Amino acid sequence: MGPEPRGGATTLNLFQEADALSVTELTFHIRRLFDEDSLLNRVAVRGELSNFRRHHSGHCYFTLKDSAAALRCVMFRSRAVSLRFEPADGMQVRVLGRVAVYERDGSYQLYVDSMVADGLGDLSVAFARLREKLLEEGLFDDSRKQPLPLLPRAIGVVTSPTGAALRDIVTVARRRHAGIPILLAPVAVQGEEAPEQIVRGIQLLDRSGRVDVIIIGRGGGSIEELWAFNDERVVRAVAAATTPIVSAVGHQTDYTLSDFAADRRAATPSQAAEIVTPDRLALIQRLRTNQHRLNQSLLNRLIRRRLRLERCLASNLFRRPQEILQERMQRLDQLQDRLASAVETLLNRNQQRWQLANEKLNLLDPLRVLQRGYSVVRRQDGQVVRRAETVGQGDRLDVWLQEGRLGVVVTETEKARQS
Repeated sequence: MGPEPRGGATTLNLFQEADALSVTELTFHIRRLFDEDSLLNRVAVRGELSNFRRHHSGHCYFTLKDSAAALRCVMFRSRAVSLRFEPADGMQVRVLGRVAVYERDGSYQLYVDSMVADGLGDLSVAFARLREKLLEEGLFDDSRKQPLPLLPRAIGVVTSPTGAALRDIVTVARRRHAGIPILLAPVAVQGEEAPEQIVRGIQLLDRSGRVDVIIIGRGGGSIEELWAFNDERVVRAVAAATTPIVSAVGHQTDYTLSDFAADRRAATPSQAAEIVTPDRLALIQRLRTNQHRLNQSLLNRLIRRRLRLERCLASNLFRRPQEILQERMQRLDQLQDRLASAVETLLNRNQQRWQLANEKLNLLDPLRVLQRGYSVVRRQDGQVVRRAETVGQGDRLDVWLQEGRLGVVVTETEKARQS
C-alpha cells in the first residue's frame, strides 16, 4: 500500500490532537466574533423590503435584499412603535442596527433599531400617505371652508403658553384691536403628548361657544418638531370644528396637514393674528368713510326729491288745479258723447245688416213659396219630385200646400216639352 494522502493524515491528526467542538460551542464562538466587531454592532444597511410581516406581538420580521444577496431582519415592538410609516414589500429603505447570530437557527440576522424610506425620510412618506388618504376623504375640500368673522367677540389660541408664537399673537392682536379678548388653551406643541393635547384644546374652545375664531400653531422648527400638526387626530379635529380655524405652524416655507384642513392658513403666528384681528383704526376710518358716503347719498336723494317737488309745484296742476279739473271734466264729456254716438252708429249698422239678412232668408223660405200658390210634391220616402219622368202611374205622392197635405195617386204622366 502506498502512503496516505497528506491531507487525510493532517485531518486525522487534528481529530487526534483536539476534541471536536459542539454545535453550541461553535455557534457561541461565532456570535462572540460578531459581538466584538465594532462595524457589525452599529451598521446602516440599504435594501428592498421583502416578506414583511408584523406579528400580533408587535414585532416586525422581514428580509432586506438586493440583486445579489438577502439579509434576515427583525425589529422588536419597542423599536417598531417609532415607525412613521407603514413598511410594505418592495419599498426601498435604510435601516440602522446590529448584526448578531441567532443561535437557535445557527444564522445571523440584523436587529433593526430604526428604519426610514430610502431617498425620503419616514416622516415625508407618512406625510404623503396621510395627505393622500385625507384628500380622498374630502377633508381638504374648499366647500368645507368657513368664512372668518369680520369682528370676532373673542379669539381662541391653541399653542404653548411659553412659546414665542403666543407672544407674537398677543402683541399683534393688542396692537390692532386691544378690545378683543384672547382665550388660551395651553398645550404641548411637540412630543408624544402634543397631538392629544392639541385635539383637546381645539375641542374645548370649539365647544365653549365663547370664541368666534381659533388660531392653532407654533413657531418654526424641524419637521420632527412640527410633526404634531401632521398627526391624523389633530387634522381630523381641525376639520370637524364648527368654529373657523386659522392654522399658523412654523414659517412661510413650512406646511402641515393642519394647514390644508384649516379654514385659512397663515405663514406665521403673527400673520394669523393680523388675519383674525381687525385693525381698530382701520375700522374707525372705514366707519367714517361709510358714514360720509351714507350722508352724501341721503343728501343727494333729498336734493333730487326737493327738485322734483319744486317742479311739481311750478306745474299747472298745482298753480291752476280748478282749471285743470274743469278741462278734464270737459274732455270727459266729449269722450262720453263720442262713445254714445259710436255705439248708436254701430247699433244702426248692425240693425240694417240684420234686416237685409232676414229679407234674404224670407226669400228662401219654402213657406213663402207655398203662400204664392205653389206646392211641394214628395214621394212616400220623402224625396222631392222635380220631373214627371221620375214617377209612374199608380205611384202615391204627397202634395204639400200652404195649408195642409194631399195624398194623390198618379194616373197620368207627361214629360216636359222641349223649348
